[in-house]
Amino acid sequence: MTDRALTELKGVGAKVAERLASMGLVRESDVLFHLPIRYEDRTRLTPIQSARPGQWVQIEGTVIDQHIRYARSRMLIATVADDTGQVILRFFRFYPNQQRMLTEGQRVRCFGQLRWGNAGLEMAHPQCAAVGATPPPLPTHLSAVYPTCQGVSQPLLRRLIEQALDRLDHGDLVLAELLEAAKAPMSIHQALKRVHRPGPDDDLEALIDGTHPATQRLAIEELLAHHLTIARQNQVRARYQAPALVNEADQAQALAQRFLEGLGFEPTGAQQRVIQEVLSDIAQTQPMRRLLQGDVGSGKTVVAGAAVVAAAAAGVQSAIIAPTELLAEQHLRTFQQWLEPLGLEVVWLSGKVTGQARQNALSKIEQGAEVIVGTHALFQAPVAFDRLGLAIIDEQHRFGVHQRLALASKGRAGTRWPHQLVMTATPIPRTLAMTAYAGLDVSILDELPPGRKPVTTVAMSQQRRDEVIERLRQVLATGRQAYWVCPLIEESDALEADAAETRAQELAKALPEVAVGLVHGRLKSADKQAVMARFSAGELSLLVATTVIEVGVDVPNASLMMIENAERLGLSQLHQLRGRVGRGSDQAACVLLYKPPLGELAQQRLEVMRETTDGFVIAEKDLELRGPGEVLGTRQTGMMRFRIADLGRDADLIERVHALAQGLSATVTDQLIERWIGPAEAYIEV
Repeated sequence: MTDRALTELKGVGAKVAERLASMGLVRESDVLFHLPIRYEDRTRLTPIQSARPGQWVQIEGTVIDQHIRYARSRMLIATVADDTGQVILRFFRFYPNQQRMLTEGQRVRCFGQLRWGNAGLEMAHPQCAAVGATPPPLPTHLSAVYPTCQGVSQPLLRRLIEQALDRLDHGDLVLAELLEAAKAPMSIHQALKRVHRPGPDDDLEALIDGTHPATQRLAIEELLAHHLTIARQNQVRARYQAPALVNEADQAQALAQRFLEGLGFEPTGAQQRVIQEVLSDIAQTQPMRRLLQGDVGSGKTVVAGAAVVAAAAAGVQSAIIAPTELLAEQHLRTFQQWLEPLGLEVVWLSGKVTGQARQNALSKIEQGAEVIVGTHALFQAPVAFDRLGLAIIDEQHRFGVHQRLALASKGRAGTRWPHQLVMTATPIPRTLAMTAYAGLDVSILDELPPGRKPVTTVAMSQQRRDEVIERLRQVLATGRQAYWVCPLIEESDALEADAAETRAQELAKALPEVAVGLVHGRLKSADKQAVMARFSAGELSLLVATTVIEVGVDVPNASLMMIENAERLGLSQLHQLRGRVGRGSDQAACVLLYKPPLGELAQQRLEVMRETTDGFVIAEKDLELRGPGEVLGTRQTGMMRFRIADLGRDADLIERVHALAQGLSATVTDQLIERWIGPAEAYIEV
């Protein structure tokens, strides 16, 4: 199957090509892999007398009446009759050519959904075509209905896909190697024709939900192409070089020892194990590419700190980047507390650092400051490192592939790249780790600090808010602290969510004896820091906040969290928020406030939250409910933009894909990657 640009197909000019490109349709293969969302059965004609309201049917008959009704606007009404009955066609918007087609005496074929009207059976805006005295033969396959966008019509997509299907070669690209190894029931050409042109007796439900053998045939090849791409990228990376961050000098050893002693606590066994894994990696001349997974509160920052100290001892710079100001500021305070007593300079850079302060920060980075903490500002062109040897990306799934590459490239010199440590507190299901993160070594912090107790979670209707406030009063009276989380900071009729500002005022009124603080994304950085500092110091007992506190907030005395409109949040976000409490030795609780009635998915999410605090169990359920693109944060260019495969549905194919990849020729590998990945190959970097 030779791939061509869509502009080579009939009917695709520059403007149409631009609209198609907005949907990711650029090449001929793109439209072939643009699968239907449903099917229409136009393979048969239904006698009008046999049709029932609610059915989608195709009828054929003669127009016996046509007129235009004038009410609020013009309406075209036509009556079509066959030998068994008649149907009224209504067009609330119509064109002159429709009016000409539906003239009395014209024979037409119409497809639409029937309903009861005042005068009997009706169709609103059916699709009609004049058939004349000699009607054309009925199609032998179902008609596919595709996802569209503005400027890309259903007929256009059908024409392009039909052209592409008609051009399919008779052979199969990987017939000899892939079909035999996979014992596939059909070639890719047969699979494509089956999904785009199924017969009337095909299992349509299986085609739509992706479990049909034809769809599975496509899915396994797409997964194989991604697997081969990562394998090839890994071969390329094996030729990269990195500075070996090893320094056995007494001074370096003393620095590491002082860092551990300065923590004020003994690292857990899991932290010690992962620190050794990281230190072993960065002592090599091949760049470390390690993913550090750890549930909320497991102590990933300690591992990052140990790596930073080792890098500084070896004479290179470390950059720590976080997706939000709040989390980055938390890292800044933590690293300043740990590293400045060791004589290491910690520089802060974010988008809100401007003027002379920004120039000073840029100058220090260029002159070799050992540790740089910041946000997306570290990607920007003016930022020039003296010798970046270690890049640490926290909550990495919130960054696009381009951004992660941009930070790493700041330390690139020829084939030399910095070591990379990417961290996430959102546990990644095994299925995703085997695909999206196949190019990384994985470390897991599977042990919480001693004394931590699982957070008790309950779900309550917002109608019981008064009870919740009374319970809150009792908890705060004991000297402990609490969070009250609202998803929005402004009133929204569409979401019907309470505003954090309004809630803070109401709670301050209901609890006059309590010092209440407010944090949201629109506060200036300094104001936000000031509120958080007061809460951390115990000057504020209750913090009302939006989801900006999802990550980067560590107040051990906070033992109670209320989350309003919990039914609107995903499992991973709920789990992250819940992780803000239970960081001390006291028993902590989380109250999920919801607005009834609950939908089925919302019920499932809240039930999972009540039943477990295990982040990996929650991540697996999140994958099942929301799909891989959402679990990983963004549908980024590259790895996670599967067109057909679904990592939740097709998990059982992953092991087969790994086996199939063994022994494929370089020619087949190149063709598969070109077919499925194309130009996006450059961005499959995680």
